[in-house]
Amino acid sequence: MSDASVVCSNLSFSWPDDTPVFHDLSFTVPTGRTGLVAPNGSGKSTLLKLIAGELTPATGSVTVGGTLGYLSQSLPLTGDLTVAEVLDVADVIRAIDAVESGDVDERHFTTIGDDWDIEERTRAQLDRLGLGHLALDRGLSTLSGGQIVSLGLAAQLLKRPDVLLLDEPTNNLDLAARHKLYDVLTDFNGCLLLVSHDRALLDRMQGIAELDGGELRYYGGDFTAYEEAVRAEQEVAEKNVRNAEQELKREKRELQQARERAERRASNAARSLKNAGLPRIFAGNMKRGAQEAAGRSGQVHASRVSEAKARLDEAGRALREDQRLALELPDTQVPAGRNLFLGEGLQVRHAGRAVFADGGVDLSVRGPERIALTGPNGAGKSTLLRLITGELTPDEGRITRADGRIAYLSQRLDLLDPERTVAENFAAAAPERPETERMNLLARFLFRGARAHLPVRVLSGGERLRATLACVLCAEPAPHLLLLDEPTNNLDLVSASQLESALNAYRGAFLVVSHDERFLAEIGVDRRLRLTDGTLRETGAPTV
Repeated sequence: MSDASVVCSNLSFSWPDDTPVFHDLSFTVPTGRTGLVAPNGSGKSTLLKLIAGELTPATGSVTVGGTLGYLSQSLPLTGDLTVAEVLDVADVIRAIDAVESGDVDERHFTTIGDDWDIEERTRAQLDRLGLGHLALDRGLSTLSGGQIVSLGLAAQLLKRPDVLLLDEPTNNLDLAARHKLYDVLTDFNGCLLLVSHDRALLDRMQGIAELDGGELRYYGGDFTAYEEAVRAEQEVAEKNVRNAEQELKREKRELQQARERAERRASNAARSLKNAGLPRIFAGNMKRGAQEAAGRSGQVHASRVSEAKARLDEAGRALREDQRLALELPDTQVPAGRNLFLGEGLQVRHAGRAVFADGGVDLSVRGPERIALTGPNGAGKSTLLRLITGELTPDEGRITRADGRIAYLSQRLDLLDPERTVAENFAAAAPERPETERMNLLARFLFRGARAHLPVRVLSGGERLRATLACVLCAEPAPHLLLLDEPTNNLDLVSASQLESALNAYRGAFLVVSHDERFLAEIGVDRRLRLTDGTLRETGAPTV
């Protein structure tokens, strides 16, 4: 795979509202592991879609050296597909079964090709990703979001790709699944280009490609080395700005002093000429000469000021401007000890299979508790959140909810109407707010101007999450209980930090499902629950 690469030449692409995303973008991704980083909405997912051929550039070309595998963010979280169908091996397995049963129709051999070992390779790939227990005829609707992501990756690896594009491959994965993915990608020896906000994964890259302002810059080394390089660049840029500011102040001061000197000379010259009694024409010539000399001096200093301004502008362009969410959660105060939710003996069945252990699970949420719900993929965490909200009715057990609103951010991000704009979805969620107030709130979630009027279907994963957060958190009445299912999925690192700050300021109760231990530590979790083997247990320490 030494020739595996991606070459983009003079690539241009615009959003549906004609806002340019890339213009004349050229770069090469070599063999090796490369992480692609940028703020949400910069075009990372769009760039992967252009390389994969899902989008067509307005101008320019994309050349992929070798077989391509592509895992997008938009994986089906429900549906009638089986595991074998998602892996795209169902037809081959059926053809092999038919041949082994004595059917020697030529079309079966055409379908099989060289893939007589497909079932063995499939099993081996599933084992590597921690999915060895899955039956190939199992329905997709019975799997968790994390299992589906791992399944999607297995499907791409079965293609034996030379070039592999991955868009947020650790979304929804528990810690065990993440480490298996890390190992699989470390062993990949082709051209890997991935978009991720997972620091641990980015630190396993051999290079970081930064997409900023429609340009792509390549940094050698992992994400930590990239951060150090950017920090050093910023220190130099800040120093250059300070020097340019001082230079501009000095040139402005010298310009003002030159003007004052010229005015004094002109005034003195006028008095001297009058006292000297020189002829009027001679005196006029001397006055004009003095004015012209003063004018030339002023032009020189004005030119220097202009040049100093240009140097300051150039130095300022090297400074990075982080787009930060101005995120404030609703002002809700919940009395300590108040029972917000009580579930006793809760049980749910999917296709006749019990999600929880015999006797079901018990759960109580009181006062302004900060609860972390952890557990392996497929344990039933999202099912439990849907029971709390009332979206799902238990097959067994009893539920008591306090008066008040429960706000739920699903990992599926399916709350919004994809055909309506961000502003229209927000208006539907918060119709009582004046339009001006709604637009100001959307701006704080980084939907400013024309961005607020884009249809949801064209948003990146991070933008869709921000739009959903806005609609969930800003609807009224303010929620007394927040349920957050993998809330940092797709958020860039700066926005994730802003969410941490907002949750720390929130005075209601929240229950968050997350596999990000750093995030859980930052939001001050004071109670931990772990759901595994159908049983919900209190646990005081981080566990995989």
